[in-house]
This record gives sequence, C-alpha cells and structure tokens, in this order.
Amino acid sequence: MDMLIDGQWTAASDRSIEPVLNPATDGEVGTVPRATAFDVERAVAAAQRGKALMAAMPAWRRYEILEAVARRIEDNQAGLGRLLCRENGKRIGETTSEVGVAARIFRGYAEEAKRQFGRSMPLHSIPGREKSMAITMREPLGVVAAIVPFNYPVELWSHKVAGGLAAGNAVITKTPEDCPLTIIEVSRFLEEAGLPAGAHQLLTGGREIGEALVQAEGVQLVAMTGSTAAGRRILEVAAPTLKKVHLELGGNDATIVCGDADIEATAAALIAGRFTSGNGQICCAVKRVLVERTIYRDLLDAVAGRTASLRTGDPMDPDTDVGPLINRRSAERVEAQVFQAVNDGASVVTGGKRHDNFFEPTILTGVTPGTPAFAEETFGPVLPLIPYDRFEDALALANDSPFGLQAAIFTHDLRKVMRAYQVLDVGTVIVNHTTAVRVETLPFGGNKESGNGREGIHDTLQEMSKQKTLLLHEVFGAT
Repeated sequence: MDMLIDGQWTAASDRSIEPVLNPATDGEVGTVPRATAFDVERAVAAAQRGKALMAAMPAWRRYEILEAVARRIEDNQAGLGRLLCRENGKRIGETTSEVGVAARIFRGYAEEAKRQFGRSMPLHSIPGREKSMAITMREPLGVVAAIVPFNYPVELWSHKVAGGLAAGNAVITKTPEDCPLTIIEVSRFLEEAGLPAGAHQLLTGGREIGEALVQAEGVQLVAMTGSTAAGRRILEVAAPTLKKVHLELGGNDATIVCGDADIEATAAALIAGRFTSGNGQICCAVKRVLVERTIYRDLLDAVAGRTASLRTGDPMDPDTDVGPLINRRSAERVEAQVFQAVNDGASVVTGGKRHDNFFEPTILTGVTPGTPAFAEETFGPVLPLIPYDRFEDALALANDSPFGLQAAIFTHDLRKVMRAYQVLDVGTVIVNHTTAVRVETLPFGGNKESGNGREGIHDTLQEMSKQKTLLLHEVFGAT
C-alpha cells in the first residue's frame, strides 16, 4: 500500500518500504512506504493549500463528506475488521466492532460539523459599554497533525481526522508503524467522498516522521494518543513553534471493589477490562484492583476460576478470548515486568508466561504500593489484586499514581460513589463497570501524566477550533 500526499497515492521519496507483520504469526500482511523528511515537507506544504480549501468549505458540505465515509465504513465493516485483526492481533469480534465504532464517530462529527455555534453578547453590564455588543464565532485552527497509536488505531484515528475535518482543518495523519493498513483503506473513502487534495494526507513511517510533523512551522495542532514518554517528547519538540498540543497518554487505572459488590458480576467485569479487551493493551484497562478484605478471597477465587477457562490463541478464531501482544518487544516487556513484580514480593496465581508474542492472562497477589508493579503501567494481560481495610485507604491508594486517566468503583452505596467521584484525581469515574470503556460522545482524557485536554465528539471540535470575537462599539441608540 502507498501513502497519501497532496491527493496522490505515492511511495516514499527514497522508495524505502517496511513490512507490516501479523502479531499472531509474524507473517507479512503487507508493506508500506517509510516516509522521509522530504515527504513530510511535501505534505505540510500541500496542507497549506488544503487548509484554505477546508476553511472555505461550508459546514453542510463537510457533513456530506463525513456522512458518506461513515456509510462506506459500514458497507465494508466485515472486511475491514478482518484486515485490522490480521495487522493488530485483537480478537476478530473486537476489531469488527472497532470498525463499527469508527463509522459512528464519523457520523457524529458529520452532524456536529453543522453545530459550531457562536454567541452574541450585549455589553450593558459593563459601565461605558451600554450601547455596544459583541459576537463570537469559531474558526479552524489550520493544520492538524494526528499521531495515532497501535492499540485501537481506527477508532482513535477517526476522532482525530473526522474531528479535524469537521472543524474545517486540514489533517495530516502519521499512522502507527505496526498496523497502518486499515487506516489507509478507510482513507480511500475520504478521497472517494470528494475531499479536496491536501485536506487529508497520510504518512507511514517511524518516530522520526512524527517528530518532523511536530516540528513543522505549518502545523497548528498536534493531537496524539500514546505513551507518556512520547507525550513528553512531543511537548519538547513542539515548544519552539508554540503550537497547540493535545495529548491522551498512559494510565494506571484503579478499580475499588467494596464489600457489598456482586462477586460474580465484578469478576466478569475485571476479566473483560483486563484480559479479553485489547489483549490488555488499553490505556484505560483495569490495572490495579483494590478489594475490601472481607471479600478479597472470594473475589480472587472467582477471577482465578474465570481466568483459567480463557483461551489464548489465533485472534481470527471467534472462540479465542486473548490474542497476541502487538509485537515481540511488547511481550518481552510485560514478561520483564512480571519477573520484576515477583522479585519485589508478588506471587503469580495463574499465568505469568510468554509464548512468542502471546502472554498468558496473569493474576498477581502480594503487590505492594511503591513497587513498579503497583506504580507503573503494565501494557498487557496482567491483573494485580490488592486488599484494603478502610474505604479512605482505598481512595488514597487509587490516587497513589502519577497517572490519572479513569477509575472504577463497585458498590451499591451512593455515598461511596459520590465520595470517589469527589476525591479521585482522574478524568472519569465509572460505577459498577470496567474502566476499559470509552463512549464517543463523552469527554475522554486524564489528569497528571495521563495527558491534557479531552477528546470526544463535542470536546474535540472545541480543541480543534479557535474562537474569534467581533466587538461592535456603540451600535445601539439614536444616530
């Protein structure tokens, strides 16, 4: 497959290519160009023309294009789901569902493209301004660089590209190295729908391409989902040009289980939130489970029993519960983290072993605050269960993290729910459900090292546009 620059599907300027591998088999799924710095310069130059065309495009036309893309995604959902499964390694049911979510996201932004409203404000509350008024409107920022991760590539890219285009910007996508193919296929629908040349472009390649985009003078916003380390680097590289940066980064999401929780329902939610969703590779996956001591043993037994029956294997098989991690490097990193946890005093209840790119669903006990297994994000199917005695202690432990993305609480006590909502330093608190959930119409993002800003159909349009004011001096009254 080629990349897209200035309306043309093209190879890299130096003709270099790189393979895309199936993480379940390490077999080649396809090849893509490895973009160069010259390719980035071409794309940024074309985007200057693209942003002018998009800014001039009426909202109803942006709606038509995005709605047409949503329909094309729906018409091709099954095939796109299979392709995403092969290049990404998530279960076929998950990848097919992700494609369906992408269609909803495109349709949601299509509708919101028609609803970027301004305000009118009489100024008679200000002494000396009684005869004046002001109006505001929202305008595009210009060029958005969208940097997309591997774990939910089509869904997360859809927020960035559909949001950017709905707001009237040009967008340059930097695809994830490990799984760019499905994004490329969906990008063809944008071209077919009549998007102007340069309005959306797509670059394939490595970290250096992302950094070149972040450095570029002609880019006004960088929207990135990825690791906290990558987010810090983007802020450093973007600083000289003072461009806007929106980051959705890592998480170490805590789940608090109170003594009145339904044991079996909670166990099912923990399994789904850590093992069978994204193979554990989700920023908002269940990362730390804090369990009231009175039910700790019962919940541990229930989770362990369900985990023992999970099937790890080919993600194209509908009966598979857990597929591979994205590549060997990621699987080895999780293996090293579990090894370190055991050295720090943790015990493996079940799992704990790597097989090529696969890592067994693993339950840990004996994880203590202050150790890496408690404090750091493990991006794979590893679930630590930690007992607590007092509810306030559980809240403190949940906040004992540099991250602040999402948290969950399992209880039927409304006062505890509201106390958690009040105290937990996170972007979202979820009640009686896994943290591994994202609703496209809600603001998604975190505090502390989990990023800045919020992403969602309503919030992204605010992030990707700017407000402009017109002050009309002394327009009321007799002439």
